[in-house]
Formats: sequence, structure tokens, C-alpha cells
Amino acid sequence: MNPTLVVLAAGIGSRYGGLKQMDPMGPSGEFIVDYSVYDAIRAGFDRVVFVVSRRIEDDFKKVIGARLEKHVAVAYVRQELEALPPGFSVPADRQKPWGTGHAVLVCRESVRAPFAAINADDFYGRQSFQALGDFLRKRQAGEARYAMVGFRLSHTLSENGHVARGICDVDDRGFLKTVVERTRIEKTADGARFAIEGGGWQCLTGGEQVSMNMWGFTPSIFEHLSATFPKFLAASAGNQKAEFFMPTVVDQLIQEKKATAEVLPTSDTWFGVTYPQDKPTVVNRVLELVKSGAYPARLWA
Repeated sequence: MNPTLVVLAAGIGSRYGGLKQMDPMGPSGEFIVDYSVYDAIRAGFDRVVFVVSRRIEDDFKKVIGARLEKHVAVAYVRQELEALPPGFSVPADRQKPWGTGHAVLVCRESVRAPFAAINADDFYGRQSFQALGDFLRKRQAGEARYAMVGFRLSHTLSENGHVARGICDVDDRGFLKTVVERTRIEKTADGARFAIEGGGWQCLTGGEQVSMNMWGFTPSIFEHLSATFPKFLAASAGNQKAEFFMPTVVDQLIQEKKATAEVLPTSDTWFGVTYPQDKPTVVNRVLELVKSGAYPARLWA
């Protein structure tokens, strides 16, 4: 069975100041997600499920979906604040989406095969998709054996502000021991640091393995997400910015010995846009890859 690609594209781009998933980065007007889908098709993925919000759905379908539907099977799922378990309601002032874990959960009725979950606005590279595709083709739907493509922290930082990353501890067999989401990591002269809750900073070397939300799952993950999401909602009541992070869910499953997550090696370097000032760097990086022959100048010609 060929794997499915789930693309998380419902984010509101608060730090970017707009919908970065629909901001052209390639020499012929390509978006970052174009390159992800292109690489996924080359790696054997035969279906793409886009997770979008109601407010961008029509534009997304017209601008991105209509082009990609000529090359791969495409489906859409809405991630809305109102998609909550019985007994819960949206807080009056809540605007921010519930997070990556919720974005994957809303795909439950649309995904039946082992699948990769990625961000729409991150560039992961061809080898990353190939490694994940090879892993997923060996999985059965009920297995709780997952995977994550790991990237070096120093290769994922922005020069223009703080970022969120899942900091990983990997054992000598290549499996995740822990992954902890850190929401305020910034570059320093000696590596990086992240803000500690309650005040202060903790230093990082920059060589740490991090999650960039490039995950490989089987459909068994939906059962775990369904069980965990209500607990998150109950624990975070009153916190308007709390997010249901995918790394947090995976870490809990690992600690409870309910699942494993293999860290897949890749020589690809991640890049993406968090702030408007990041765009020129991304545009230049894509152009370098085109000039090297990694991608055609017109991706879907």
C-alpha cells in the first residue's frame, strides 16, 4: 500500500503577518508546498490530504489544489476551532488553531493508509520524503510504530526571531527516547537557547536533533489522539494560547510504552519561513536547488 501525505495548512501565520503557505517562493511562482508534494510523489506517495481552515479553503483549492490535482489524488479536511469532543466548547476569545495534534486528528475519517504529516510552509528535501516513504510502506495500519525525520537544530533557526522546535533525545538504536516541544528558541553566538517557563534561559549547543513536524504514522495514531485531546482541553482550560502539539503526544506514548518512533536520518537541510525577513533566504535557497538540477525551473510544466 502506498502512503498518504497529510499537509497541515490551516495555520494563520501570526508571526509571518499572513498566509505563508500561499506566498510564492519558487522561480515560476511555486509555493513551498509544491516542492513537498513533488518530492512526495517521487517517493511513492499517491494521495495528498490538505488540512485547511474554512477561511482559506476556497482560495487554497483554486490556487494550489487545482494545479496539484492534475498530478496526484487530492482531498481536503477542515481544521476548525469547533471540532471538539462532546462536552467542550470554544473559549470566547480563542482565535489560534488548536495545534498540530488537532490538525492530524481531524483527518481521522479521511486517512486509511500509513501516512506522513508535514507542515505546508516547511521545505524538507527529497531524501527526507524518500526515507519516510520507505518506512511507511513497511507498516501495517494497526501498528504503533512511528517515525520522525530528524534535523540538526542549528540548521533550523531563524536569524530574525524565535522559533518552536521539538528537542529530541535519541537512543543508540535510533529511536526517540523523549521529544519536548520548546516554543521560544533563539539563535546565539554559541548555539541556541530557549526560554524557561517562569523566567530565564537554558542553553543548547545547536547540534541537537529536532522535530520539524515531519512525522510518519499509521492510522493507529488517531485512537491515541482521540483519547488524549480531551485531557489536553481539560488541563488547558483558560489558556487561550495552549496548543495540542504532535511531539507532546508522541512523547507521552513513548513514555507509556504504547508506541515507538524511529528517527530517520537525512542529509537534507530544512528551511522555511517564520518571519517576513526569512523569505529572501528561502527564495535564494530554492533557486540554488533549481540551478543544481534538483528541481525543474517550472515544477509542474
